[in-house]
Amino acid sequence: MKVKQWIKTPKGYVILCMLAYVLLASAGTMDIKGVVNAGIAVSVSVAADMLGTSLVKKKRTPPYSAVITGLIVALILSTSASWIIVAATALLAIVPKYVFVNKKKAIFNPAALGLLLSSLLFQTGQSWWGAFGDLPAWSLIFPVIGGYLVTKRVNKFPLVFSFLGTYFVLLLIMGIFQFGDATDALRIPYINASLFFALFMLTDPPTSPAKYKDQIIFGILCAVAGAMVYAYFGGLIYLFVGLLAGNLYHYARTRPSYRTQLLTR
Repeated sequence: MKVKQWIKTPKGYVILCMLAYVLLASAGTMDIKGVVNAGIAVSVSVAADMLGTSLVKKKRTPPYSAVITGLIVALILSTSASWIIVAATALLAIVPKYVFVNKKKAIFNPAALGLLLSSLLFQTGQSWWGAFGDLPAWSLIFPVIGGYLVTKRVNKFPLVFSFLGTYFVLLLIMGIFQFGDATDALRIPYINASLFFALFMLTDPPTSPAKYKDQIIFGILCAVAGAMVYAYFGGLIYLFVGLLAGNLYHYARTRPSYRTQLLTR
């Protein structure tokens, strides 16, 4: 595939956006550690993905998905995380991709599952620095523009709007009734995190539905599950939990029925 053709693909769009965010956010915060972490996360992700492909005897293709996973992991983890934690998180993101499979595709969003497991196992800090949460509010225009282009390319606007609409309405209601710490989730950097999450993680084609009706249900489910977790536990892992709940819904909708499995044997 020629470079011009590759750039126009969804994965090409995402990789270019992620690389731009690594450089822009690093320059804005004057912290080179984010670039270093991105290199570590991508290297481990690609190596683990290539090994997994060999073990399951899957047809080899360019590891673009692994590159995206590594970049997302690096952009979300705190830049103060040690290289061992960064590498371990990238590994936790790729390995389940070959364990939990439906129709030769990963059931769970790799980056979301890896970051959730890393948070639970290592209590890793997640600053979402790559979503420009540490920079002035106007810098939010970067993930919005990039996310718009990616969402348009993969045709997932119903999913994004249903998630964000439900999410913010639930937080508003929770804030009115003073349930949980909902008002914090409506401030920077939580706003940055939720937009980055909706535009670049929810829209992952292999782990999210294509049909508009299913996209709307998927988005609402992710928002409801995530808001409930936030209300009771706070933090930022609620976004990952919400997405994994949506992944389970998508799996339930697409997995072969018992009768189909019998017929294909």
